[in-house]
Amino acid sequence: MRRRLRTLRVGERDYTWRATIGHVAGDGDEVHRCIRVRVWGAGKNSRALEADLLSKAVGDGWPAVATDGSYPAPADVRCLVAHALTAGWEPAAPGGVFRLTEAHGLELPGFLITDRVRDPAAADPTGRVIRAFGRQDGRV
Repeated sequence: MRRRLRTLRVGERDYTWRATIGHVAGDGDEVHRCIRVRVWGAGKNSRALEADLLSKAVGDGWPAVATDGSYPAPADVRCLVAHALTAGWEPAAPGGVFRLTEAHGLELPGFLITDRVRDPAAADPTGRVIRAFGRQDGRV
């Protein structure tokens, strides 16, 4: 399968990015859509920005992962880049990866950052999605 690379401009720099759709399991039976975003600011050999985005979508009678079509928009990626730059990401540095994690406290309109993909002991994504959905819906 061919991977689609997209570009966007933030400030004076052009960034190339891609998003890979996957899933992440909660502590119970729930499975959630998770999208790994990878961004380069100075070519493929530069330090990449990486973030695992957990969709805030909840299922309505169906499992969320079965009906969720969430995908990051360029505005979401622009927000990730801006946040990473303020957190110390150096896009022109050679090699390596700068990861945005739950500790960064970043929340996008349709996504949360999750560590669960890399760390099975990280916070339960189901609980985080339910809390985020409640905030959106005005319940919490």
